[in-house]
Amino acid sequence: MGSTTPEATSELGTATVATGDQEPDSVAIHRKSRPGGRGLHGVPAWWALPGILVVLGLIYLPTALGGFYAFTDWEGIGGWHWVGVQNFRTIFQDKELLGSLEHTLFLSFAFLVLTNVFGMLFALALNRNLKTRYVLRTLVFMPVVLAPIAVSYVWGFIFAFNGPLNQALGHLGLDSWKHDWLAGPTSAMVCILTVMVWQNIGFVMVIYLAGLASVPVELEEAAALDGAGRLRRYWHITLPAIRPAVAIATTLMLIQGLRVFDQIMALTGGGPAGATQTLATEIYQQTLVFGKFGFGAALALVLSVMILVLSGLQQLVTRERNPSGL
Repeated sequence: MGSTTPEATSELGTATVATGDQEPDSVAIHRKSRPGGRGLHGVPAWWALPGILVVLGLIYLPTALGGFYAFTDWEGIGGWHWVGVQNFRTIFQDKELLGSLEHTLFLSFAFLVLTNVFGMLFALALNRNLKTRYVLRTLVFMPVVLAPIAVSYVWGFIFAFNGPLNQALGHLGLDSWKHDWLAGPTSAMVCILTVMVWQNIGFVMVIYLAGLASVPVELEEAAALDGAGRLRRYWHITLPAIRPAVAIATTLMLIQGLRVFDQIMALTGGGPAGATQTLATEIYQQTLVFGKFGFGAALALVLSVMILVLSGLQQLVTRERNPSGL
């Protein structure tokens, strides 16, 4: 059963040589299933055209128009005049706007580090052995599903001078620590960063839990039997295995930190005295408050370029490399 006679084998070999076709059978079958003008599984390639047009019309066309208006003095209504790079000169010569740029970079990098550190710690703690890990994972992840603006208003009540934080300090006998946390430049920035990190730790934790699920348990057990401690096992086994998860988490947190807006508007509105202004809040004020749509578009273009460049550099740093180093 299933045997082939010598005559059949000879005929098959003769037919193969006669056709001169040296392609594997799988390639021939694959080509037959994709006639001209069709994509994978026989679906016409032009079926993707409506989706491409929607993406071009809703994303890339408005982005291109915004980039164009960044070189004008358009005020939202009426005509406009071409001003070239004057808007960008103003941005990099204005001390307040440069301060907003510094605040954006500080918040984004501090947010990137803290969310990834605490997210990794929670993921390692709630990975396998703890019996209540599913309940604790849910509790840590719950803030992620809440609206950032609503969460920020709740935290604004907590940080108020008569809020729960100062009341708790008073009950603990730490009256000297009581003050209006959102009134000082440094403390206001710390409060904003606290709210941002608190709400996004769960999201980073879930990404790292997915990465940790792919780490072989046998490999860790073998390393433990060989005498490797927890820190050494993490550095040489766990971290290299979850490098893709690290790349995803750091990229998302970097982008989210650069475009932070809700927490600042709800907690401080950019104050006190512009101490918590970022590029995102400056874009809002220049366009919707002052009506300088061209200048706001220039700020938005600067922020977009920053996100593109920094996320690209971050991808280069965290990407997987083959043994040849390429």
